[in-house]
Amino acid sequence: MAYAIPVWAPPAIPIAGSDDIFPVRRIFCVGRNYAEHQKEMGGDGREQPFFFIKSAHALVPGGGEVHYPAKTANLHYETEMVVALAKGGRRIDAKRARELVYGYAVGFDMTRRDLQQWGKDHGRPWDFGKDFDEAAPCSALVAAAKIGHPAKGAIWLRVNGKERQKADLSEMIWSVPEQIAYLSEYYTLEPGDLIFSGTPAGVGPVKPGDELHAGIEGVGELKVKIVAPL
Repeated sequence: MAYAIPVWAPPAIPIAGSDDIFPVRRIFCVGRNYAEHQKEMGGDGREQPFFFIKSAHALVPGGGEVHYPAKTANLHYETEMVVALAKGGRRIDAKRARELVYGYAVGFDMTRRDLQQWGKDHGRPWDFGKDFDEAAPCSALVAAAKIGHPAKGAIWLRVNGKERQKADLSEMIWSVPEQIAYLSEYYTLEPGDLIFSGTPAGVGPVKPGDELHAGIEGVGELKVKIVAPL
């Protein structure tokens, strides 16, 4: 038996200090996971976590150029720590959740905010607002074996050299182990899954020509330039 069409290479992201690459299966993203961002998006307090999914094919490994996407006039950045799983399972206890983690990276959850808002207003899914081509730039992974499991440290973004986001990982409402545990109640987590762990306050629009430079203390940095639509 053979495949009817040529098989594509699995999406993958680089690993810092290695020639190996990390194959990506799925991308889970948690919403409103920093208190100040929750407020700017209209929420308040420690609400039950919620997630949405991006296709692994939305990745832009290592950053670089990102084309302004179609059908939007309001493209937003969201800087996030990315968590890569090397092991899976169901009903994972938060106390052992870190055992699943391969490493960490810096990512952008790019968002067609106008399409996301239209979906909210009309009771429709967010897919068009969150899951599109080049919607998930991601830096090289840094292995947890080298840096441990960051639970505090600066997370920041500059757009065209001006600070737009600045917070600390310790300000997450739901910690990374809690996110893994919660997700594992609804999905069988698998090796290769990524979790975008939420963005601080300060999200905003970008346009072609804008340069984004983000970093997370002890994890790495990510640079992206928004270019004209395809």
